[in-house]
Amino acid sequence: MDPEHASASGRKRSQRPQKSHHEVAEELRARIRSGVLRPGQRMPTQAKLADEFGVERGAVRQALRILQSERLLTNVSKGAPAIVAKDPGPGPVLFGPAAPPQPTMVGLASRVSAAFAAPHVEIDALCLTSVSLTLALGEPLREIHAGRLKPAKITVRVLLPSRDIDLAFPAAVNGSGTGLLHRRWLDMRNAQGQVLQHNLLALRATHGMDVHVTFRALPFTPPVKLYLLNGAEALFAYYTLTRREREVEHEHLELYDSDGTRSMLFAFEQRAGLRDTTFVEQSHLWFNALWETISSDLQLTP
Repeated sequence: MDPEHASASGRKRSQRPQKSHHEVAEELRARIRSGVLRPGQRMPTQAKLADEFGVERGAVRQALRILQSERLLTNVSKGAPAIVAKDPGPGPVLFGPAAPPQPTMVGLASRVSAAFAAPHVEIDALCLTSVSLTLALGEPLREIHAGRLKPAKITVRVLLPSRDIDLAFPAAVNGSGTGLLHRRWLDMRNAQGQVLQHNLLALRATHGMDVHVTFRALPFTPPVKLYLLNGAEALFAYYTLTRREREVEHEHLELYDSDGTRSMLFAFEQRAGLRDTTFVEQSHLWFNALWETISSDLQLTP
C-alpha cells in the first residue's frame, strides 16, 4: 500500500470513545515529532483520518489547523491532504488538557484559528476591550480570503463594560486624571469593537457567509476575561493589576492597569475529564446569564 495514503499510524482504527480535536492533534503531533510521519510526507486524507480516529471531519480539520499554526503541517485545506513541514523542529506541547497556560496573544490566536475549521463558528467573549480577540481573528480571516477556510456561519457575541460606569481599572492612583483614562479606554473599546465588527461583517459581501456580531454592555468592570469557542472550549485569564506610570494626552499619570494581551490563558475543553467539562458548561451558563439579564444594548459610538 502507498504509505502516503495509508493510515497515519499504519494501524487500523480500534473501537474507543470518540476523541476531541485536541487529542487528535496531540497524537498526530507525536507521530511527527517521533518521525513516524516524515518531513515532506503527505498526510492521509481528512476522510481517512476521521475514519481512523472515529471522529467527524470537522474535528480532523480543527486538529490539522492546530498543527499548521504550530508550523508542523503545510497545505492544510479541504482540497488536498496536508504535508508534514520540512523542518518541524523541537517544541513543547501547546494544546490539549495537559498544555501549560500561555499569554493571551499566544494561546488565543491559535485556538481561534482552529475553531474556524468548523462549519458554524461560535465565539463568545467577555473582556475589558476586544483588542485580543480582534488581533486573534487576523489569521483565520486571512485564511478565509485565501480560500483555505470556508465556514458557512459565524456567530460572535461580546460582553464589554458599559460606558456609563466608573471603571475599577484602568484607574488613576490618586484619582487625578480619571476622566482622561475613561475617555482613552472608551476610545479603544469602540475602535477595536468597530474593527472586529467590520472585518467579520465584510465576509457577508465577499464570501456570502452568514455572519452575526453582537455587543452588549456590562454594568461592572470584569476582573477576568473569558472566551468560549464552538461550545467546546473555555479560555480563561485573570486581569492582574500593576501600578505603572503612563503619559495620557500629554499628562503624566500614575495608574492601576492590566495588560490583557499578556494575561495567562488557561484552557478547558469538554471531554477532557469531568473537571474541564464542568468548567466549560458552567462558563456557558454564566455567560448566557449575564447576556440575558443585567447586560444592556451597546453602541460602539463616542
